[in-house]
Amino acid sequence: MDLKNYLPLVAMPGMLVVVEIIALFLSRPLQEAGVSALPYSPDNPLNVVVFLAMLLVFTIFILVLIRFGVKSLLSAIIALSLFFTFYYIFASLALALAGETDLAGLATIVLSIGATVVLYKYPEWYVIDTLGILLCAGVASIFGIAIGIIPAILLLVLLAAYDYISVYRTKHMITLAEGVLSLKAPILFVIPKRRDYSFIKEGLAIKGEDGEPKERGAFIIGMGDMIMPTILVVSANVFLRVPGWAFSPPAIGAIAGSVVGLAVLLTAVKQGKPQAGLPPLNAGTITGFLIGCALAGAWGWVPLF
Repeated sequence: MDLKNYLPLVAMPGMLVVVEIIALFLSRPLQEAGVSALPYSPDNPLNVVVFLAMLLVFTIFILVLIRFGVKSLLSAIIALSLFFTFYYIFASLALALAGETDLAGLATIVLSIGATVVLYKYPEWYVIDTLGILLCAGVASIFGIAIGIIPAILLLVLLAAYDYISVYRTKHMITLAEGVLSLKAPILFVIPKRRDYSFIKEGLAIKGEDGEPKERGAFIIGMGDMIMPTILVVSANVFLRVPGWAFSPPAIGAIAGSVVGLAVLLTAVKQGKPQAGLPPLNAGTITGFLIGCALAGAWGWVPLF
C-alpha cells in the first residue's frame, strides 16, 4: 500500500482522538451547567433503555423513508435533525459559558442555522469533517455526563451487538448507509485518498462516467463510530476523577483502547467490504478503560468494591 492509502488510515484515528479530547474539555462546563440529555440519574440503567429506544425509532423511521423512496422528505428530516443537534450543543455551551441570556440564545440560533446551512450548501469533505468533529464531540460529551460507568459499559456492549447484527445479519444498516450516501447527506466522515478529491462532485460513487468501475476516492466512517466510544471516555473522566490528573487514567486508557479498536477495524476495512465498526471500537475502548482502572486502582464504580 502506497503513501496515499496510508494517510487516510492515519487520519481516522487522529480524528477520533481529537473528538475525544474536545469532548473531555466540553464535559466539565456542561456538567457544571446542569445539562442533561437523559431523564434518569447517571447510574440508572433505564438511561440505556431510553438511549436505545431513541436510536431504534429514528433508524426505523429513516429506513421507512428509504424504502418508499421519499428522498426529499428524508433529506429534510436529516437537515432538521442536524439543526436540532447543533442547537442542543450550542445551547448547552451557551448555558455553561454565559448562562441564560438573550445574547446567548441569539448566538445559539445563528450558529445552529449557520452550521446546518453550510453543511448543505457546501458539503465538501473538509467542511463535513470539521463540523462533524464538533458535532460528535458535543453529542458524546452531553451523553457522557449523563451516563454513569456501568450503564455506559452496558450501552457500548449492546450497541456493539446491535451493530454486528444490523451489518452482518439483517444488513439494514447497509441499506441505511447506502440511502444516506445517495443523498450526499453530511452525516458521515469523509477521508479523501487523493488531493483533488471532491465530495460535492464525486460523492462516493465507484463507477466512472463510462460505467466502468474505478477506485473510490475516499474512505468513510460513521459519526456514530466516533460518538459511542467517546461516551465511555467522557463518563470515565467525569465519574472517576483522580487527584493530580487532568484526565483520569481510565479515560486515557479508554482513548488508547479506542484507537487500537479502530486500527483493528481499518485492517478489516481494507478488504473493501462494509464492516460493523462498533464491535472492535467498543471492545477496545472498554478494554483500555479497564486497564486504566487497574493501573490507577480506580475500582470504586464496581459494586463489590
